[in-house]
Amino acid sequence: MVTCPVCDGTIDVDEEDVDEGDTVSCDECGADLRVVGTGPLELESAEQLEEEEEIEEGFLEDEEEESDEDWK
Repeated sequence: MVTCPVCDGTIDVDEEDVDEGDTVSCDECGADLRVVGTGPLELESAEQLEEEEEIEEGFLEDEEEESDEDWK
């Protein structure tokens, strides 16, 4: 059993059946959640993680463009 980080509902997940990076859904709110840790089991909103990854990728691309301009 683990708590949904979106609605605080209880999710019945067997820790032995999931690995880091797997996704599960909350039965109460329907949120897609990603397993970010397995000992103890930790879940985060898959949508929030995707948004954070997109922001990080955009930041890295901006840094690469700036360093390319410095070499010119």
